[in-house]
Parts: sequence; C-alpha cells; structure tokens
Amino acid sequence: MAIRRGWIVVGFGVLAAQAGHLLAYQVRLGAAAQQMQSSGVHFYFPNLVRTSLGIVCAVTLAALFLIGLARILGGRSISPGSAPSYTRLVAALFTVQLLFFAAQEVGEAWVGGAPVASVADLLLWGTLGQLPVALIAAAGLRWLLARFEAAVREIRIALAAVQSPAAFIAVAALAWSQADRNLLLRPAAGASLAERGPPSSLRFSSN
Repeated sequence: MAIRRGWIVVGFGVLAAQAGHLLAYQVRLGAAAQQMQSSGVHFYFPNLVRTSLGIVCAVTLAALFLIGLARILGGRSISPGSAPSYTRLVAALFTVQLLFFAAQEVGEAWVGGAPVASVADLLLWGTLGQLPVALIAAAGLRWLLARFEAAVREIRIALAAVQSPAAFIAVAALAWSQADRNLLLRPAAGASLAERGPPSSLRFSSN
C-alpha cells in the first residue's frame, strides 16, 4: 500500500509541477509569461500543461467513478480510510515538483544554449510557483486517496460476495446433473440385466 501511494504521489507531483511552472512564470514575467512559454525552447510547454491537466482530470474522474460504484455495490456511503498525513503529503509533493521544475529549467537552458539559472533563483521561483500548488494538490489528493482506497476495499468485498454464491450454484448444478445421470443409468442397467437373465440351467439340461 505504501509503495503504491508513493508512486501515486510521484506521478501526481510531476503533473502538478506543470501548474507550478506556469504560476512561477506568471509571477515572474506577468503579461509576457504566456508569450515566452509558447516560443523558443518553451514551445512544448502549452501542450504539456494541457496534457497534464487532462491526465489529472481523467484520473480524478476514474477515481470518482470507482467511489460511486463502490457506494452502489455496498448500498451505503463510503467512509474514508486511513489517509496519509497532510504535512507529509505537502512535503513530498513539493519536493517532487521542485525537483522536476529545476530539471525542466536546466534542460531548457541546455537545449537553448542559455546560461543555467543559479540554485538560489531556482529555489526562489520554484518555491513561489510550486508551494501554493503543492498545498492545494495535497488537500485534494489526500481526500481522494482516503476514499479511493476505501472504495477499492468495498468493491473487493462486493465482488467476493457475488462470486461465492455463483461458485456454490455451479458446484450444486454439477452435482445435481451427475446425480440425474446416475439415476438414468440405473434403470437402463437393470433392464439390460433383466433381459439377459441369470445363467440359465436350461442350457445345461439341454446338453
């Protein structure tokens, strides 16, 4: 469970880093941010942001669908399970987002032949852009994780309850058909024996 949560946090952090990247440039450049992020070495960025937001929306909708399905199968509302600590979640998301932001900045500078920003600049602008996004993303992800994991448990319980009677009915049907076949074979076997009859003494007497 912890490993799965870790991968979810990393993936969510990489996607959220794009929103933080956008916010950092907006704070730093103001109205010129949009033009700069869609030209030069940044030409890929608008498509990347749209793709990231699309993936986040798709994952969120899929999780909400499973939560709703679990509520229908269980016949009751989903009570949230043990959720990760909000503070730890913020710290993990912020770390992933900041590292990805720095990697993007260094990669863009290397591709464009521009000087790489200093560590202080990366930390300053990365924090301004990524920390607010991490605070919001952690709250949403914590809420979603708690209910998603509880929903998965509910669905497993519901499927186990459905499969057990089905397996019992299948075994009972197989046993019933086997019993019917035995009952059908018995009269046939008795009739054939009756037709044959016991070893006749007439045969010996005729000899």
